[in-house]
Amino acid sequence: MNAAFHAAALAALVLAPVLHGQKPDRRPNIVFLLTDDQNTDSLGCYGNPDVKTPNIDKLAADGMVFDNHYDTTAICMASRANIVTGKFEFKTGCNFQHGPLLRELWADSYPVLLRKAGYRTAIAGKIGFVVADGPKAKGRLPRDDFDAWGAGPGQTHYETARNPSIAQYAKDYPHSTRAYGAFGRDFIAAAAKGDKPFCLSISFKAPHRPATPDPVYDEVYEGRVFRKPDNFGREHGEHFSKQSKQGRQYKRFYTWGYADRFDEVMAVYHQQIYAVDVAVGMIRKALVDHEVADNTIIVYSSDNGFFCGAHGYGSKVLPYEESARVPLIVYDPRHKNSGKRLRSSALTGNVDFAPTFLALAGVPVPEGVDGRNLMPLYDDPSAAIHEVLPVINVWGPRPTHCLAVVTKDAKYIYWPYSGEGFTPTEELYDTSRDPLELRPLVADPGSKPLLERMRTRYDAMVALWRKESVPYHGYRRYAGFFERLEAK
Repeated sequence: MNAAFHAAALAALVLAPVLHGQKPDRRPNIVFLLTDDQNTDSLGCYGNPDVKTPNIDKLAADGMVFDNHYDTTAICMASRANIVTGKFEFKTGCNFQHGPLLRELWADSYPVLLRKAGYRTAIAGKIGFVVADGPKAKGRLPRDDFDAWGAGPGQTHYETARNPSIAQYAKDYPHSTRAYGAFGRDFIAAAAKGDKPFCLSISFKAPHRPATPDPVYDEVYEGRVFRKPDNFGREHGEHFSKQSKQGRQYKRFYTWGYADRFDEVMAVYHQQIYAVDVAVGMIRKALVDHEVADNTIIVYSSDNGFFCGAHGYGSKVLPYEESARVPLIVYDPRHKNSGKRLRSSALTGNVDFAPTFLALAGVPVPEGVDGRNLMPLYDDPSAAIHEVLPVINVWGPRPTHCLAVVTKDAKYIYWPYSGEGFTPTEELYDTSRDPLELRPLVADPGSKPLLERMRTRYDAMVALWRKESVPYHGYRRYAGFFERLEAK
């Protein structure tokens, strides 16, 4: 199928209501852009002077930037299940080493509910999970639940031609990042001709490894020297728990080249994000060209962060800032606060996307959703929608399994694994004053009141886990595992 035929097919799909004489639906369109493994330090709008992200920075200037946005599980499969359902991992039961997302939960996901409510829906890129009829059933991609499909199984591929759902773009866009931009452009062109609102979800593979940048942009960071964050290197992670040093995150500081090839590795990382920035520009231009920009809300975020050598770690998963805190930009062109370069320090999470999209569409939010509508923060950046959120890891070596709770200003982590030279370990940080997590506070007498408050919040999260976790995929046993010794 060539690109022209693909666009024509989309046009026929969205024009059907017009041919039947239905009245236009003026609910806002939604464009949700999600990257993979992108930390906040990768964008100019989050303060990095070494990177070139003009289109994303323009989106931030037009909309609102959120400075305390966390992925409640910092690994792609679980995070994406959090995103579509608005629920914490122990309520989805979906992660690597555990199991797929069950259809009963998928039925209440934002893509399914928006389509049921009359939205034209499209998805492209790495969907990251499969949907199964039961805990032991084989999962399948939910292709039939979208009006336009450009997604693929597993990690997908950077080579456009290897992804059947977008292979028609391979000639003009051999690298998938811009191909996803082209898919979005064509869907917008077709959807703009109809009388129904649309929801376009693009899940870029970039900058996920294996590092495969688009060679078109090889010159963008050629020879660039990148500044290292003040918490870079092993000497700034000595105070972290022994448990956190047992997974591949610790080894990858060396095996992925952060220790001795930092500029080279970071040039590739940022080159991949540069291509995402180009794709963002393609999508925004399509919205303008087809006269739907004024009624289209754009949300940009990442499914998890990336250490990039901070504290002497690589990769993600663990609940420290570079891994769990990620960019969030929201732009509502209809709103009076747009264009004011406002920022919000409110605590937000990846579970907030589903209820936000449903609220924008006027669709009731299902019971049991943990997320909250983000738009009250767009009305008032000083407002709050969460007091506390969890950051969960039950993937990888058992010693690295941990549960953290974060507030707008603080973080408490509990590492329960014991035996074989390990003892249960607590970590406490004042992230408002110490965002680089360099000053542990558990042993600080002056921080005892904060420690007690955070322990109480942590215990409440364990109690919620015990009460509401799914009865499958091994999640119920973690309530006992995460219970603090003092609380037992």
